[in-house]
Amino acid sequence: MQFAIHGFHKTKISEIVKEANVTQPTFYLYFKSKEAVFQELVNVFKEKLYHHVAQSKLPADVAEEGLMERIAYGLRAVFELFQQNEEVARIGFVVSEEATTIKAQMTAQIESNLTEEARLGYFHTNVNFSVVAAAMVGAIEYLAITKLWTGSHTPDELAEEITQLFLHGLKI
Repeated sequence: MQFAIHGFHKTKISEIVKEANVTQPTFYLYFKSKEAVFQELVNVFKEKLYHHVAQSKLPADVAEEGLMERIAYGLRAVFELFQQNEEVARIGFVVSEEATTIKAQMTAQIESNLTEEARLGYFHTNVNFSVVAAAMVGAIEYLAITKLWTGSHTPDELAEEITQLFLHGLKI
């Protein structure tokens, strides 16, 4: 994926069509410009990410003993999206000018999920969920870059560690 390797400005259409094994006229049948294909990649990633985050909200009927597993399940889905679509995830979450907005919207959705989950009795209500949500997004981004995409950790391992940390902290 040329955009993930070279960034938007250094990527050439000739490199894109070569990698895609199509001609430039074929490329222009589907996309008006390099900007259009880049934006389409960002939009597809964004929609998938938002879907996973929205789906991670806990339903009202999760038993206490299944809580950690259910939370890890939602995080695992996000890490699997990042792993299975590494190049597009790099573009949408790191490289694009929209990355900050994408992360802000993800943070807002997580905050909304946490607020509703606290209302359902899963979490304390005296927590600043805005800070917690921002910390989660920061952790997801950094761990994707340094652990997931380097191959040192799997989505399962990262989801379990983050869940353990956020639910139980470092306290003995």
